[in-house]
Amino acid sequence: MTSKNFRLDDFVAGWIGGASSVVVGHPLDTVKTRLQAGSGYQNTLHCILSIYRKETVMGFFKGMSFPLASITVYNSVVFGFFSNTQRLISKYRYGDGRHPCGMLDLTVASMLTGLISVGLGAPVDLVKIRLQMQTQMVLAENLQLAGNVANGTNIPLRSVDIPNQRLYRGPIHCISSILQTQGIQGLYRGAGAMILRDVPGYALYFIPYAVFCDLLTPSSSSSPHPCSIWLAGGLAGSISWVTATPADVVKSRMQADAQLQKKYKGVLHCIVQSYRAEGAEVFFRGASVNAIRGFPMSSTMFLMYELSLQFFRSH
Repeated sequence: MTSKNFRLDDFVAGWIGGASSVVVGHPLDTVKTRLQAGSGYQNTLHCILSIYRKETVMGFFKGMSFPLASITVYNSVVFGFFSNTQRLISKYRYGDGRHPCGMLDLTVASMLTGLISVGLGAPVDLVKIRLQMQTQMVLAENLQLAGNVANGTNIPLRSVDIPNQRLYRGPIHCISSILQTQGIQGLYRGAGAMILRDVPGYALYFIPYAVFCDLLTPSSSSSPHPCSIWLAGGLAGSISWVTATPADVVKSRMQADAQLQKKYKGVLHCIVQSYRAEGAEVFFRGASVNAIRGFPMSSTMFLMYELSLQFFRSH
């Protein structure tokens, strides 16, 4: 599974870590998406209780099958690309792919990883969010009403609740519907906001992890303890997700948009419209959920990744 500078085991370990993190983090991811792109929730607790009362525990796992199948591949690419990019940088800068990376090397590798990740991650996120948002109220401004009253005036509706109504039967139907109506570009709606989120976001993910691992590992030890990996990964995840929240709000809104009719023309239009309607605080909606959710997801991700690598490289 290895060559001198390229290793496949990083991809396999990333796949294992990704699967573990999805199961741990999806319930809070659903809450985060509803808070950012939905309506009618007073706060995080109210959102959680509303989902549970209306949809039971299964509501928190809505749309999980697609992330479980796809985010495992996504994390495989992210961790495999990041690790191999580090080795490539070390090879050309220091003449040895095993040479430890400096802070600048880590920054370049992590930002390149964030850029590459959007190609695979944007469609994954879009489908996940569309499936998570299916039980939301359909706002009247997003409805194209075929029937008007006799005198031609619009039906005066504020919002319409369509219980048990689903636009998509599942992830495959969601993908095919988007492709039929909007083409391949429809799957990449919100990709610009995702670049703004992930390029700096991955730098604030991998660098804090490396720093915390170094701080938590005694100088006498050659490798970090699993508890150190778990804590460093969790802290890195919380930091990354909290700082990425404003761009994540914009991304979520753009990807949840256009269920029936587009409301936002682009990233800048979404930012301006959201600010005018709800003020600056809207860009920090879901930040607390991101901080809480980021810890178990990332701690699980890094721990399973590192333990898998240790297993592969010792056998």
